[in-house]
Amino acid sequence: MTQDLFRTDAYLRECSATVTAITPQGIVLDRSAFYPLGGGQAGDAGTLVLADGSEIAIVDTRKGKAEDGSFTDAICHLPAPAELLAQLQADQSGQARLSVGDTVTARIDWERRHRLMRFHTTTHLLCHLVPQLVNGCSITPDYARLDFNMTDALDKDALTAGIARLVAAAHAVTVGTITDEELDANPALVKSMSVQPPRGSGRIRTIRIGGTTDLIDFQPCGGTHVANTAEIGSIIVTKLEKKSASTRRVVLGFTA
Repeated sequence: MTQDLFRTDAYLRECSATVTAITPQGIVLDRSAFYPLGGGQAGDAGTLVLADGSEIAIVDTRKGKAEDGSFTDAICHLPAPAELLAQLQADQSGQARLSVGDTVTARIDWERRHRLMRFHTTTHLLCHLVPQLVNGCSITPDYARLDFNMTDALDKDALTAGIARLVAAAHAVTVGTITDEELDANPALVKSMSVQPPRGSGRIRTIRIGGTTDLIDFQPCGGTHVANTAEIGSIIVTKLEKKSASTRRVVLGFTA
């Protein structure tokens, strides 16, 4: 398994780690600051810095998969070019550029990650402004979108103004946990129809925006977020789409 350091510290930009496996799915480390694709958020990119100072570019990060298709506890770092992974696997001479047991520095592309964090937190603000269930989500470094299960029309300018107001209010964003039983007692905390929070560990990670007297949003979420809404900066609604009779899409972008 890989210790997922980003769960408790989204601002961790790099860490020392040991290579535990090199598989067709990617390079597996014993610990990582890299976020794997999931919950609508894109996987991290960055570099693995080797002991000799050379680097392996990582273009994507995914959760490991077992033969039955279920996810494992491994985090797989996909190198570029793609052929490099096959070369690392095939080299059994002991002179491989990277081998199991090697120590590396796993360094994320921070500018890219920070954009993802800003967008992801903004989608939670949207859940406050549009209190409807979400049936689709995509968070990339360049844009984010939420699909709401609703039939009413939305106002692009009003949503942009609402986001700006919540950003300017500088609400704290905090990570916490609840038990499976607490979630069962409050099913309305789950605002996504397409992604359910992982169960089985006894604790479910949550994101809270605002405090007890000014709560903006509180829901299970495994993604990375900024620590305060003021850090989001200028994000606007760039497009509204009617995707179906019961789906309204909101697309977010940066102003510059």
